[in-house]
Amino acid sequence: MKAFRYHEFGPVDVLRLEEVERPAPGPGQVLLRVAATSFNPVDDHIRLGVLAEMIPTPLPITPGLDIAGTVAALGDGVGGLREGDEVIAMVPLDVHGGAAEYAVVAADLVTAAPRSVPLIDAAALPLAGLAARQAAVELAGVKAGQTVLVNGAGGAVGGIVVQLAADAGATVTAVDGPRHTERLSGYGAARVVGPLDLDAGPAAVGGPFDVVVNHVRLAPDDLAKLTAYVADGGIVVSSAGPVPADEARAVRTAGVWVGPDAAHLADLVARVDAGRLRLHVADRRPLADLPAVHEEASTSKLPGKTVIVVA
Repeated sequence: MKAFRYHEFGPVDVLRLEEVERPAPGPGQVLLRVAATSFNPVDDHIRLGVLAEMIPTPLPITPGLDIAGTVAALGDGVGGLREGDEVIAMVPLDVHGGAAEYAVVAADLVTAAPRSVPLIDAAALPLAGLAARQAAVELAGVKAGQTVLVNGAGGAVGGIVVQLAADAGATVTAVDGPRHTERLSGYGAARVVGPLDLDAGPAAVGGPFDVVVNHVRLAPDDLAKLTAYVADGGIVVSSAGPVPADEARAVRTAGVWVGPDAAHLADLVARVDAGRLRLHVADRRPLADLPAVHEEASTSKLPGKTVIVVA
């Protein structure tokens, strides 16, 4: 089978399309015929070796943490799945494997794919959706009547956070560039504003807010300014660096560290199929374009969430 792999950490040119042996599922595993994976910014960081100490992973690595595909074979002891089932999964950060024609995945990480979107587009959901759900549901506990600021709302994770918060009944202020305004308004944001002027303070964007969710990489001094955007007793959740708490005002802080979770992924799938969550796929590229996708991401030229079509 064909698979992209890299045998050393480094720039984009370490990625090689190779012919490798098709894997076989072991006990508790399934073999998936991969329809698509997707690019996530963490893929670039892992390839560069930035996370090698934090997430030890043996080389060679086949990138791709999101997988959408069909069940090709079942390992011993696997129940509840049949060959031909369309499924999605996020694999652990130290496993990877989506950028290949076949991938072996632990059966307990797999969930049925959404029925309401094409299977290749469903590859955009797992990591981004789980990160957004962790931020909005598990960490922030967004509920009806709250005010929520989402910084970096136009990205794959931020856009899902906006939808989860609006669906919970919160009033959402989405922060990103003007090209995202129409889409974010369609997601239920009550207000869409341009990039934050952190020195202007929260009043400039209708704050302070019960919840602030940050997905924008900022310098430590600027991250610290986000605390002022949180109302007394509120919380700031960040996936892009730590934000200091304010104990005097009972302002809490939390960081997103996403991992696979089939039950939470199934919840997101149910929201998609119920029309309560929309997936935005900015581009669909063939597997052969994977190095170009990594290159465009590293130079900030990627148009948004990009699905890598394998089959």
